[in-house]
Amino acid sequence: MGIVLGAIADDFTGATDLANNLVRSGMRCVQVIGVPERPLALDDVDAVVVALKSRSCPASQAVEDSLAALDWLQGQGACQCFFKYCSTFDSTDAGNIGPVSDALLERLRASQTVMVPAFPVNGRTVYQGHLFVGDRLLNDSGMQHHPLNPMRDADLVRVLTRQTPHPVGLAARAVLARGGAATRRHLDALAEQRVRHVICDTLDEADLEVLAEAVVDMPLVTGGSGLGQALPEQYRRRGWLAEVAEPGRLAPASGRALVLSGSCSRATLGQVRHFLARHPGFALDPLALAAGDDHLAAALAFARERLDAGGPVLVYASADPRRVEAAQAALGVARAGRLVEHALGQLAVILVEEGVGRLVVAGGESSGAVVSALGIRQLRIGEQIDPGVPWTQAPLPGRAAPLSLALKSGNFGGEDFFTRAFAVLPTEETP
Repeated sequence: MGIVLGAIADDFTGATDLANNLVRSGMRCVQVIGVPERPLALDDVDAVVVALKSRSCPASQAVEDSLAALDWLQGQGACQCFFKYCSTFDSTDAGNIGPVSDALLERLRASQTVMVPAFPVNGRTVYQGHLFVGDRLLNDSGMQHHPLNPMRDADLVRVLTRQTPHPVGLAARAVLARGGAATRRHLDALAEQRVRHVICDTLDEADLEVLAEAVVDMPLVTGGSGLGQALPEQYRRRGWLAEVAEPGRLAPASGRALVLSGSCSRATLGQVRHFLARHPGFALDPLALAAGDDHLAAALAFARERLDAGGPVLVYASADPRRVEAAQAALGVARAGRLVEHALGQLAVILVEEGVGRLVVAGGESSGAVVSALGIRQLRIGEQIDPGVPWTQAPLPGRAAPLSLALKSGNFGGEDFFTRAFAVLPTEETP
């Protein structure tokens, strides 16, 4: 017996987001960082999510990495494969969503897949092929200012058509309203017309359930984590998945509490403001980081002092678009990002070695940098903090207890996320 679902995520927080929903829907899930070199022991695992850093890299590299992940997951016996990207569909006009989906379909010898980015519980919905964030179209939601992948077009059929030479179709809300079987027939009719990619309208959880019923037998599905929430019930109906008690159970947490934030999303900026009104924080400046090591040393000294006083402590590079653009103009977009990611990674390595055992990281690129710096290769997925964000645990060499780690997508979480995350995490002292 192999795993039921094998997923390929294009960034670290997106992987955790999907894994969180799979656990909440009854699947025991492990997230691996990059493609493992050997098979895993999977006696108590139903799903594996491979986290790549392929959202913003050249399309050719994203395709190569994704195909390697697919080959490994097929070797683990995956019944279905899932290509996970952000619920805001952020990409460039050249990719990487279209090129990766095309390559996966060709490797699987499949003729069609669906595109289901919607995550209604977090305000991501699709209607007539247009993506909304809350009550705003994607291009008016703040995503038009994304520092790496600005999204200035909410029409996903049009966006994807610029990324693939193959036809792109739509499964509209009126089709979904007729149920799973009718939606499956609509997809089959589009396949007969050689429509390879189908953008799917999704307004609520009921739509996700209809889509899960319609696509459960597809070799490949793609989208955000909302679809991952609906698929496990379909697996159980087919006898692929057994009922499991406490699929997200983790060991009690221990150690000091630290938050590292590199995201500049509106949601994270609000979370930073909320935290700073109650706890200490240190603002990282890319220009100061470029000037030498003194700024990083000051951040480290600040964190050490506050952690010794009991924490939690925040170190953040999160800033409003004007400040981000000024730093990027002075340093270049790539260098500004690298400086922040390197600093957050170094802080994580040093402070975890010195006793931090509970760590929250905000932002997909920041999470990737921190996880890579710590040498983490595998995460066990625990219970949810907020929609899309669970606690996880990772074993580290030289530590008796695993590191408790929450990797938060920039756009996710309530305003009090940074403070509440530690309050909901069971610790060794919890009665």
